[in-house]
Amino acid sequence: MSEITVYPARTVVTMDPSQPDVEAVAVRDGRILAAGSLEECESWGPHEVDDRFAEHVIVPGMIEAHAHSLEGAFSLIPYVGWFDRHRVDGGTSPGIRTYDSLLDRLRAVDAETPGSSEPIVVGGFDPIYFAGEERLTRDHLDRVSTDRPIFVFHASAHLATVNTAMLERHEITRDTTTPGVARDANGEPNGELQEMPAMALAMSALQVILRTMNDPRSIRALGQICANQGITMLCDLAASGLSRPDGQALWHEVVDQADYPARILQRHVHARPAGSTDWADAAELMLQLAAGDTDKLRTAGLKLVLDGSIQGFTAKMGWPGYYTGTDHGQWMVPPEQLVDICRPFHERRINIHAHCNGDLTIDAWIDTVEQLVIDYPWLDHRHTVQHCQLTTAAQYRRMARLGMCANIFANHLWYWGDQHSDITVGPERARRMEAAATAEREGVSFSLHSDANVTPLGHLHTMWCAVNRVTPSGRVLGEHERISAASALKSVTLGSAHQLHLDAEFGTIECGKAADFTVLEDNPLTVDPMTIRDIGVWGTVVGGVPFEAAHP
Repeated sequence: MSEITVYPARTVVTMDPSQPDVEAVAVRDGRILAAGSLEECESWGPHEVDDRFAEHVIVPGMIEAHAHSLEGAFSLIPYVGWFDRHRVDGGTSPGIRTYDSLLDRLRAVDAETPGSSEPIVVGGFDPIYFAGEERLTRDHLDRVSTDRPIFVFHASAHLATVNTAMLERHEITRDTTTPGVARDANGEPNGELQEMPAMALAMSALQVILRTMNDPRSIRALGQICANQGITMLCDLAASGLSRPDGQALWHEVVDQADYPARILQRHVHARPAGSTDWADAAELMLQLAAGDTDKLRTAGLKLVLDGSIQGFTAKMGWPGYYTGTDHGQWMVPPEQLVDICRPFHERRINIHAHCNGDLTIDAWIDTVEQLVIDYPWLDHRHTVQHCQLTTAAQYRRMARLGMCANIFANHLWYWGDQHSDITVGPERARRMEAAATAEREGVSFSLHSDANVTPLGHLHTMWCAVNRVTPSGRVLGEHERISAASALKSVTLGSAHQLHLDAEFGTIECGKAADFTVLEDNPLTVDPMTIRDIGVWGTVVGGVPFEAAHP
């Protein structure tokens, strides 16, 4: 019989309502053998007591149900965002607060590879923070180089700004008809590329990004960042198996290693032009990918991107539209084609998550799920509204009746809350953004997410946002949409597991489930709610194997 390891702790928060907290947990064969008193855990037979967590708090393994492998790639791509950001070594990269600092950073990157013609690619920038400045254009970036292409990837991953050299390399001119190529007053491209069809024109930069995302160093970095932030399972919502199934071998090679510190789920993204794909064939390919699943690397299902971002003014908004700024709302998939695209996946019981930021988009997705369930009554589909930012109470009621889930982008309350109130949607709608309390009240199962790399990975921060709803300026953005710390913790454990159809295996600490734990320095259910995000992370336990967070 395999050896039993018993982990005593200051407290074990189980999220099991039959025994909410216990003294210890026993592990055998990577699974939870027992949770209870130390005596009960020791009673199962010969065992080893591991006291390393005796002064710590153990909670169920936190599950990030919406992130991207770019979070690992950001360990190799220079960061130029507004807020300070964690590094894979546990340190911090400082934010950039002026255009001059941005240009200096780009010059430094250029100087690291003198004479290179490969594009300079940096990430994390967002012009919405630079109040009083004109929007970043090619003219700014031309001050760095007129010869070497530059690609500044915005934090939302929905926009980029490029210089003249990049426009010229890819022949992006006033005659280019691709939607999303922004223009100056003379009708010339000003360097801003809005949404993927336009960004894809700068193919040399995207090749750099794709190569970096699939670099084994990035994949390993992603796992270490998970351990640093207490994440035991991460669902990548931009996996590329539908377009590059041969790339799965590399991911298995890295993630399946015993010392890889996280489980990775892959939700394969719809990224093909409408009308160019036989979606029944794509659904069959998804099943083939799932047949190769392992304990550490699994297939989660399909992701659709239906619109853009609110802060980029590319989300599809219903009446009265945006508060200020220019409406560039774009459908990424024609709504009239959604049912036909989704039907082959739904009929094969493949779960579908749809990126929906604007309220108009959420209506389209709910309508689609309703039709799918009428046509083929799979009653446990758990199809999910991803981001779910402007979901109304009426929409949540429809979602509850249809058995849909919500994955709420709580981090927006901190990273863009002030901008949403003052610029994008106005005070009233901003107060009901990320409406977790309404979802809970209307009976919709929900989780919280970071959308890393869009915002930094880490559920203590997403919980803090949903519990406190405080912005950088100090305003409380919708006090009546606050949820309790217990609801927030449930959302990033059992709530995430539920929408991934994995709640029988993960999400609580109870006999028979996987031995996946997040190990914290304090209890998020008992500390001052304003300090939740400041709780230290010892690391994680994944399948019974401890992984310690990195320290600089």
